[in-house]
Amino acid sequence: MSKAYFKILRPGINTTIQDVGRNHLYHIGITVSGAIDQRNYKLANSLVKNQLNEAVIEFAYQGPHLKLKNGKINFAICGDIFFKIIKKDSVVEEGECYKNYFLEEEDEIDIISTKNTAYGYLSINGGFEIQKIWNSYSINTKANIGPNNGKKYSIDDKIFIKNSNIKNPKEKKINYKRNVDNTIRIIKGTNFDYFSNNSKEKFLKDDFLVTNLADRMGIRLKGHKIENIINTNIKSEGLVKGTIQVPADGDPIIMLSDHGTIGGYPKIGTVISADLDVAGQLTPGTKINFKEVSLEEAENIFKAYSDETNRYINECN
Repeated sequence: MSKAYFKILRPGINTTIQDVGRNHLYHIGITVSGAIDQRNYKLANSLVKNQLNEAVIEFAYQGPHLKLKNGKINFAICGDIFFKIIKKDSVVEEGECYKNYFLEEEDEIDIISTKNTAYGYLSINGGFEIQKIWNSYSINTKANIGPNNGKKYSIDDKIFIKNSNIKNPKEKKINYKRNVDNTIRIIKGTNFDYFSNNSKEKFLKDDFLVTNLADRMGIRLKGHKIENIINTNIKSEGLVKGTIQVPADGDPIIMLSDHGTIGGYPKIGTVISADLDVAGQLTPGTKINFKEVSLEEAENIFKAYSDETNRYINECN
């Protein structure tokens, strides 16, 4: 029997495979990568009864148009996404996020666009037939690491599916409420005192604009120029997802999943773990502001965020 696979009719803007990411490789310059929005990634897997760390398709802005060849599948899409399901008899159904669907051979999924977020996630029951690289399925296109030779998918590529036999299909749905608060909470960075008092005050008071210089590496912001009064460059230090660096031009940059492992720009703050998903989903033209919290507050907020994620996951059980 031939294996089931997706044929890519349109690749979309930035279509890759992602999972929780790869760890313990910073010492050789390999960053974690993984899904930008870890909550939506996990919810997509939960809707199709996968392990929460199964690989999914991540896409940005315009998603892929896929045709199923061979077999049947159970799939779900999470995010704020406009997509359609095109049946082989040409019947078109508008898709609903946070809900699973069943697809048959020659049916299509047309992921037309994201709406108010940057990234979306497509999961398949059983996952994709791809190879792990350094214990992760994640594709890092900057380093050409991961499945598909570490590259984004292109037209006519094939993505093979592990399990295309649906047994006892059940409909699942999550009543998901998206966070629309554009306040990003941070803790002070290691170089917070490199900046003038006026700049520190405005950093935590004034709005910043998300520019179109945004990808899986990071998001560049525009707003009040942050004045460095010590040194605009430092000895390169390790970075983590959520670090906010300030280069010499005074415009801050939020590091995301494919960030470099070290950097020589002073760090004014770090986005708390609970707000990383929201920060990663920011779209160009959005206005945001930063709010400082203590480490203890950040830990409590993260616990509440994790508990809420688990409640959504439990809706699928």
